Amino acid sequence: MPKLKTKKAAAKKVKVTGTGKILRRKTGQNHYNRKDTGKQGMEKRKDLRLFKADEKNMMRALPSKKSQRG
Repeated sequence: MPKLKTKKAAAKKVKVTGTGKILRRKTGQNHYNRKDTGKQGMEKRKDLRLFKADEKNMMRALPSKKSQRG
């Protein structure tokens, strides 16, 4: 059976925690941030959990992360 390859684009966009949750970056951080309040800016810096419906597809793209989780 051939090796399972990691989708590198997907691996760069998410982080897998020790318990297997997938964290993603919050949207809207690239430009037009001057008008945001300080509170909004700090809130954008936090990572969010990926939607559970998308986690299954993301784990398929990251086979190496799946084996580390166990």
